Amino acid sequence: MTQEKKILIIDDDSKNIYALSAVLKAKKFPCVSALSAKKGFEILEKDPSISLVLLDMMMPEMDGYEAIRLIKDNPTLQNLPVIAVTAQAMAGDKEKCLAAGADDYLSKPVDLLQLLNVLQQYY
Repeated sequence: MTQEKKILIIDDDSKNIYALSAVLKAKKFPCVSALSAKKGFEILEKDPSISLVLLDMMMPEMDGYEAIRLIKDNPTLQNLPVIAVTAQAMAGDKEKCLAAGADDYLSKPVDLLQLLNVLQQYY
């Protein structure tokens, strides 16, 4: 029996999680969520079916940049695709996220077509 792949959404705003989850579930992508990077790591430790992370970059306690570094430094998680999702859409923000180790970048509000293209590439 093959294990179903899941997407982990990490965002400190429950409205963002709700919106992304609704879109993903409507497109038949199973997903789970966490309201902090710490909770996201707890899920990653327990659930090996996570195959992609949509990560908010601006969160309290641990921001997305630190979370990416910890994921990419972990030998069991380092190949997990991490997509930076941020409201920061200024010049240079995409490059900053990619330089931090993100595999790709989506700006908020997330464009559905762009999200689906990214998922097709990494999921």
